[in-house]
Amino acid sequence: MRALALKGNAARLDAAYPAPSLMKGHALIRPLLAGICATDLELIKGYLGFNGVLGHEFVGVVEECPDRPELAGARVTGEINLSCGQCPTCLRGGREHCPSRTVLGIAGHDGCFADYLTLPIENLHIVPSDVPDTAAVFAEPLAAALRIRHQVNLGQDTRVAALGDGRLGLLAAQALSLSDCDLLVIGRHRDKLAVLERQGIPTALADDGAERAAFDVVVDSTGSPRGFAMALELVRPRGTVVLKTTVANPAPVDVNRLVIHEITVIGSRLDRGGGHHRLARRPEWRS
Repeated sequence: MRALALKGNAARLDAAYPAPSLMKGHALIRPLLAGICATDLELIKGYLGFNGVLGHEFVGVVEECPDRPELAGARVTGEINLSCGQCPTCLRGGREHCPSRTVLGIAGHDGCFADYLTLPIENLHIVPSDVPDTAAVFAEPLAAALRIRHQVNLGQDTRVAALGDGRLGLLAAQALSLSDCDLLVIGRHRDKLAVLERQGIPTALADDGAERAAFDVVVDSTGSPRGFAMALELVRPRGTVVLKTTVANPAPVDVNRLVIHEITVIGSRLDRGGGHHRLARRPEWRS
């Protein structure tokens, strides 16, 4: 099959890449549309040392599924973490943190930039007929955006700064705007911030500066090594920084500031399953 495969730090289109073997409990999927994530670009720079087919954001059609033949022809998207389901972490409900997990297109499992991919049946979500491919392909990053609200309590008086106006930053801002928080989105591109302004979400350019040590919660979706440092400048003492950014070459961290100002740092990945269901109800997300 054709596949965009990463070997070392070079991604090349291979017209004769081995097709995936269909394991028990898995489905063979033909991608219809795939998204390019900042993580894909970081992998090319050497993040995690991944070798194989890139890509983890997709919507596709089930071509084969011997254990669930009724799924053949279904349009699906899927969760990217493949867990063992038997270890203590999995049994406690943390399958996305399974110590022996592989991750679609990121760690140990070939991704969706190919003619075919495989995923466990339990990872799949059927896409409703009224959700177009161009919306369904956002299921995985939207799940990442929705995760924030499950990790941090956001009330009407909570001042939140959302950093970043890339695709994940725009999705995170829209997810945060569903709460009653006092939200400001800070980015570097007027045209991207305009997507949010048209929805009535307040924005500011990073170069204009924002009030330092003034926000209860700061969410870093910049995709930049500098994002965390900026977040630490903006968060108030005893505030919370939520990290969505992963980079190949992270910048040094001033841990003294964390200690002195008693700042809470939360790593944030995916809202397992929830993002896909919300996508079905609200297909108008923009990025």
